[in-house]
Amino acid sequence: MTTITRFAPSPTGWMHIGNLRAAMFNYAIARQNGGRFILRIDDTDQERSKPEYEQGIKDVLTWLGIRWDDIQKQSDRLVRYDEARQQLLDAGRIYECFETPTELDLKRKKQLNMGKPPVYDRAALSLTDAQKQAYRDEGRQGHWRFKLDLERVEWDDGIMGPISIDCASVSDPVLIKESGQILYTFASPVDDVDMGITDIVRGSDHVTNTATQIQIMQALGGRVPRFAHHSLLTGPQGEALSKRLGTLALRDLRAQGIAAEAVLSLMARLGSSQPVVLVDGIDDVVAGFDVSTFGSAPTKFDFEDLWPLTARHLARLDAAAVKPTLDDAGVPDDLQPAFWDVVKENITKLEDVAPWWALFRDGGQAVVADEDREMVTQAFDLLGEPPYTDATWGEWTGAVKDATGRKGKGLFMPLRLAVTGQARGPEMAQVMPLLQKKPTL
Repeated sequence: MTTITRFAPSPTGWMHIGNLRAAMFNYAIARQNGGRFILRIDDTDQERSKPEYEQGIKDVLTWLGIRWDDIQKQSDRLVRYDEARQQLLDAGRIYECFETPTELDLKRKKQLNMGKPPVYDRAALSLTDAQKQAYRDEGRQGHWRFKLDLERVEWDDGIMGPISIDCASVSDPVLIKESGQILYTFASPVDDVDMGITDIVRGSDHVTNTATQIQIMQALGGRVPRFAHHSLLTGPQGEALSKRLGTLALRDLRAQGIAAEAVLSLMARLGSSQPVVLVDGIDDVVAGFDVSTFGSAPTKFDFEDLWPLTARHLARLDAAAVKPTLDDAGVPDDLQPAFWDVVKENITKLEDVAPWWALFRDGGQAVVADEDREMVTQAFDLLGEPPYTDATWGEWTGAVKDATGRKGKGLFMPLRLAVTGQARGPEMAQVMPLLQKKPTL
């Protein structure tokens, strides 16, 4: 049997870091087994779904190297959902309800006050045709619920282990709203059955959905996939990440300079028993993926952890890999290899390249303490005009030492600050050959 997985995002906002693990995990399972990965756009909410968000999902997946074998849009499958609705209606598995949101809320509050679980009481099952018509005559539109078998649904979850949900403790799920909108609870199992999905990895907030959707799949005569539910992400202090998702859109992380490889490296291991290792791309993630190593406990995510991974990734690249950035910064072709070798260990993101070249081209903003000014002035008098070599720094500091008596940190640090304006950075012996102008105060 061919392994078939899917990623089914809703284009109602920019794809964020919380969505990514489902995409990566399902992709890895498909690729490890020589199967197929489907991108399924959950756009049945036509009011909130936007073309730009759909394109944003595709752009992010492409940036990360996640390639889909097929793309489906749920808005193109509305006729199929109507057929499935009729199939369930004929089988007596769905029924029409007319309660308003206010009435349902009052029912829930009454049940809670009585110490009972707030489960829908199935009152609509006893409505006569005349009562239903009376509701329609007063302007009410019906919504449709799936009639659950009041029994336990069990499966061996790929992450959480054995799961057992008593459907007697769960409300019959709404499948179709009063407006006619097909809800995720219905569209997803219909699609999973029709598309032959064999494996589904999604967030642990879907565990109860899984129990009800298994019954829907069975009622449709479909095969139930293997399920795994990964942990939900929290902020670094354990706070709900949902409050920060607006700042964690993947397109924004990309725009800030985070490398795709950094995102893949962190998200491929976060929440698992395996250490985070820097990967070169999605193929490395696939090769090392094992869903059983992940836990179900909430997983802390800190955006700041992506910066050192980005820096490590950049340090592994050669000049040819970043040539467009070097060209944009104005680095001459003949200097690019030497320049990149000098700065790549001293940048966090590619945007840092241009300031470094500006320093080498125009000179740094000299930082000179009052007590060092006389020594630095004398030192600059002893320095000739460029071009300099990798021997220039040693020869120059030796001459300054002889002339001023300065040595050690008292010699080298003031000169570094005077030349570059920075207390830390590349070895000065490497910096000097790249200086295009003689340093001045």
